[in-house]
Amino acid sequence: MIVLSDEWFYGSRGRSQGRENWLWVIVIVFMIMNVGVLSYFTYFRPPGSASDVDALNAELDSLRFQLSSAQSEIDSLKEEIRIGGLPSDTDDLILTQLYNRTRNSVVLISVRTPSGAGTGSGFVYDKEGKIITNNHVVEDATSIDVTFLDGSIAEAELVGRDPYSDMAVIQVDLPPERLEPVKLGDSSELLVGETVVAIGNPFGLANTMTLGIVSAVGRQASAPGNYVIVDVIQTDAAINPGNSGGPLLNLQGEVIGINTWILSDTGQFSGIGFAVPSDTIQREIDSLIETGTYHHPWIGIVGREMTPDVAEAMTLDSDTRGTLIIELSEGGPAEDSGLRGGDTQATIDGTLVKIGGDVIIGADGHTMNSFYDLIFYVSRYKKPGDVLTLTVIRDRDIIDIDLTLGVRPSP
Repeated sequence: MIVLSDEWFYGSRGRSQGRENWLWVIVIVFMIMNVGVLSYFTYFRPPGSASDVDALNAELDSLRFQLSSAQSEIDSLKEEIRIGGLPSDTDDLILTQLYNRTRNSVVLISVRTPSGAGTGSGFVYDKEGKIITNNHVVEDATSIDVTFLDGSIAEAELVGRDPYSDMAVIQVDLPPERLEPVKLGDSSELLVGETVVAIGNPFGLANTMTLGIVSAVGRQASAPGNYVIVDVIQTDAAINPGNSGGPLLNLQGEVIGINTWILSDTGQFSGIGFAVPSDTIQREIDSLIETGTYHHPWIGIVGREMTPDVAEAMTLDSDTRGTLIIELSEGGPAEDSGLRGGDTQATIDGTLVKIGGDVIIGADGHTMNSFYDLIFYVSRYKKPGDVLTLTVIRDRDIIDIDLTLGVRPSP
C-alpha cells in the first residue's frame, strides 16, 4: 500500500485556501483592468483610429487569456481541495495526483491526409512548443491541429520523424506559459510488475487515463524494411485507437514510453499493448529536432537465428547460438568488411534454407546469442561510423572481423 502525506505534491489545505483567495483577487483585478481599458479607449482616446482598435483588441485578447489562466488555476485548486479529502493511505490518492500533474501535458492531435482524417495523442516535450507523438499519427499529414485540455486549438508543423522507431516531433507556436512539459524517465530501470498509467484520447475521448502494469520488457516489434524496434515495453494498461502517441507514465509522473500499438484480433484492447521506450526518445530527440531525421547504424545483412537443425546441417555443435548470415546487402558495410553470406542450400523441416555463411557469435567482446541480441546492442550503443568488432564462426574456425557501421537506408 502506498502511503503519502498531503504535503507530497499539493501542500496543506490551509495554504490552498490562502491561494484560492489570492486567485480570486487576481480575477477581480483583471476585471477592473478590463473595464479600465474599455473606458480609456471609449472616453479618452480620439475615435476613428484603426490602430487604436487594433491595440484595444490585442489588449482584450491578452486580458481574456489571463482571466482564462486564472480560472484554470482556480479549477485546479478545487481539484486539490477535493483530493485533500481522500484518505492518505489509499492508492487512489497517488493516481489522482499523477493525473492532475500531467493532464495539461497531454494533447489530442487531429490530422488530415490525402486519404482522410485521423486522430491520435501526444505530449508536450518543452516550453518551445515541441510535442512528441508517433510517426504513424502524423505521417502524410497535410495539416496538423493540436487540442489542449482547455479546448484551445493550435496549428502544428512537422519538425522531424523516424519511421523506424515510429516516433515524430511536431511544433506549435504558443507562449511558454501555455505549455507544460512532462519529464522523461529512464525506461532501462523498469521492472516487470511495476505500475504504469497511459493517458491519451482513445476513440477521441479526450484525456482518458488507464491503469496497468509493465507486463514485459525487451520486446521487439516490426519496423519498415523488415527491421525491428528494440527494447519495446509491453503493458496491460488499456490502449485503444487514438491512444497512439500518448505517454506511458510511471508513478512519479515520468514518461517511460510512447503508447504505440496493440496486439488484438479485433483492433481494440485485448490486454496487450506496446510502447516505444523513453530511452529511444532520449537517443533520438535531439537529432529529430535539429536535422528532422535520425540515422540508425546499419550492418547490411539478412540473418536468421541458429537452431540445432541448422547447426547440424553446417556440421557445427548442436548448441551453437548466434546469427547465421544468409545474404549481404550489396555495397553495404558487411560486404565491405569481408563477411560472408550463405553459399549452399539445405532442406530443414521441409523448408529450403540457405546455409554456409558466417555465424556471428559476438560483438565487441560481448556474447550475441541471437539476432535480436546483435540488433539490440548495435541500436542502443552504436552509431554510424563506429567500428564494430564481430566474432564469427567461419569454416569451423573462430575469427574477428572489424566492420564500420553505415547508415540504414531510408524506408
